[in-house]
Amino acid sequence: MAEETQKPEAAAAPAPAEEVVVEKESEQEAASEKPTDAVVEDKPAEAVEEEPKVEAKDTKVTESASFKEETNIAGELPDPQKKALDELKQLIQEALNKHEFTPPPAKDKDKPAPEEKKEEDQPATSAAETEVKVETEAPAPVDVSAADDDGAKTVEAIEESVVAVATPPPAEKPEEEASSSLKPDEVAQSEEKPEEAEVPPPPPQEVSIWGIPLLADERSDVILLKFLRARDFKVKDAFTMIKNTVIWRKEFGVDGLLDEELGNELEKVVFMHGFDKEGHPVCYNVYGEFQNKELYQNTFADEEKRSKFLRWRIQFLEKSIRKLDFSPNGISTIVQVNDLKNSPGPGKRELRQATNQALHLLQDNYPEFVAKQVFINVPWWYLAFNMMISPFLTQRTKSKYIAPEQVPVQYGGLSRDGEQEFTVADAATEVTIKPATKHSVEFPVTEKSTVVWEVRVVGWDVNYGAEFVPTAEDGYTVIVSKTRKVGPADETVISNSFKTGEPGKIVLTIDNQTTKKKKLVYRSKAKPYSE
Repeated sequence: MAEETQKPEAAAAPAPAEEVVVEKESEQEAASEKPTDAVVEDKPAEAVEEEPKVEAKDTKVTESASFKEETNIAGELPDPQKKALDELKQLIQEALNKHEFTPPPAKDKDKPAPEEKKEEDQPATSAAETEVKVETEAPAPVDVSAADDDGAKTVEAIEESVVAVATPPPAEKPEEEASSSLKPDEVAQSEEKPEEAEVPPPPPQEVSIWGIPLLADERSDVILLKFLRARDFKVKDAFTMIKNTVIWRKEFGVDGLLDEELGNELEKVVFMHGFDKEGHPVCYNVYGEFQNKELYQNTFADEEKRSKFLRWRIQFLEKSIRKLDFSPNGISTIVQVNDLKNSPGPGKRELRQATNQALHLLQDNYPEFVAKQVFINVPWWYLAFNMMISPFLTQRTKSKYIAPEQVPVQYGGLSRDGEQEFTVADAATEVTIKPATKHSVEFPVTEKSTVVWEVRVVGWDVNYGAEFVPTAEDGYTVIVSKTRKVGPADETVISNSFKTGEPGKIVLTIDNQTTKKKKLVYRSKAKPYSE
């Protein structure tokens, strides 16, 4: 399987706007949730874009040039991209000088907020202060005429006591007076006292991602280009993404995570095995393993378990990335094969929560690390699930689906082993046939030739026929393939040919009498001959 999905692609025109989505082989299989097909894309994402609703008109599907990885050699970049890379380096250097890659200090949540002092919390006033306050505000009347000598002395003593307590302390001397009281030599010493030396600024901050400094050598350029491409070479956006990633890695403890012991219960769910023919490591994600109820509960039952799973998944990804070659000519991306056979699906709330968390982190912090995404054994809920996660995919991600001629027939495409009339270099055409609609495909014939074609309706369950219609008015139409019902269990791909010595056209007719739309994929070519 892996070999069939990993054939090197030839250079071709840019990918079309409409993505190639290969649907189920039959309605019966959809009802039984039997997976049959696959879609391949060229970005870190978990699904493909929802198939757009279009009229039944042909859309030429050519091999996407984006499958050829973009250069990481700075000297080979287009001038606008070179300029963007230089500007990004400048922003990063300025941020390193200012230590802007340091996470903000955590707030002390346990420290109570200061409360206003209540009246009962105020310090008690002394008896003397109380006496002064009372005497000042409302001094008691004294009958002097009735007082004897002793009484007069008592009153005088009280007044003296009150005045002594209430007298304010002498005001401090102004600063000028204080300085004038200094001796001349003391003043001279005070003026000659040197100012404290300024503290030199700290050295620039050192920041590394995946073991590589942000600004060091050509390997650093490879990493910066990943962030630039993820943000369509918008320098400020790429800088913000890098800054947020560095801060997240410190807060998440990514470097320390590499040494954590998180168990091996999930080693059959996600694992690396082998390389494709271009040298990319291949990562397999086998979601059907979660049909094991015990494993599912141990992985997703509560927030603590989901958090551990997320840390395990990030740890696995980090270890895989550390094995990549970040040199400009090296392999710095991987191929992901996602096997959805017997997957619990998005109906499982716990799995959906963990998936959404992982998607956010991967989308924000691991840009441009997947060369291809291969989806196999896709069940009926696949497109609905894709609708849920599609907002996480950028348009750059959505525009990189492999054409049907690249997908093996067992997964819904046209690619087959052995000697065939067609190769992956022969582009296919794809069209959607509406329910209860008949669709015709024409192959023009302008000279003596043998026309060969192959056609496939995903899921079939339609009527198919082919005929040759000559250009001459007095010519006779030739039945090439009598109209017949093609069921889901019949031929996967119909291949046929017709040899003619006069101009005309081959007409294929597909009659979809079901209530479901159908995906039609076909291609043809003419081989001239001479008698």
